[in-house]
Amino acid sequence: MCLGIPGRVLHLLDGYGGQLALVDVAGEARKVNIGMLPGETFEAGDWVVIHMGFVVEKTDEAGADAALAGLKLMGSGDSP
Repeated sequence: MCLGIPGRVLHLLDGYGGQLALVDVAGEARKVNIGMLPGETFEAGDWVVIHMGFVVEKTDEAGADAALAGLKLMGSGDSP
């Protein structure tokens, strides 16, 4: 398992071989590479998990919330 940050696709970017999307990550728009998941299709509103600038998983809102909760728990230093 890798550490990933959830985000929501705003739109796909023109050019770049169809491999870049603009994604809202904690309120900030970031360019991320979607090329590691060539079998997936992406559109505005899709939830994704990002690791080191690459989308590593397409998820739903519940999955994004779970990823964010895990990150918050790790940052708190508390045990589950």
